[in-house]
Amino acid sequence: MYLTSEKKQEIFESKGFQKKGNDTGSAESQIALFTYRIAHLTEHLKKHKHDYSTQKGLLRLVGKRRSLLTYLTKKDINRYRAIIAELKIRK
Repeated sequence: MYLTSEKKQEIFESKGFQKKGNDTGSAESQIALFTYRIAHLTEHLKKHKHDYSTQKGLLRLVGKRRSLLTYLTKKDINRYRAIIAELKIRK
């Protein structure tokens, strides 16, 4: 797979999304990982327009990220605003 465990750790540590040392399950960490994967798949689909299985996977990732962002909005609006500003995404 294109995403090794070292690359995942780099994504989690680069922007400070981890709450504790090995935190990979928090909403912020998952949203950051989904954002990276969405960007990767978007670039792939620009080259391969008829790759429908990748397109379906991309839509699933977008849905998962959207549901996590909705959860974060309801749970703690300040964390939501911070992650949106850090990743430069919009809902």
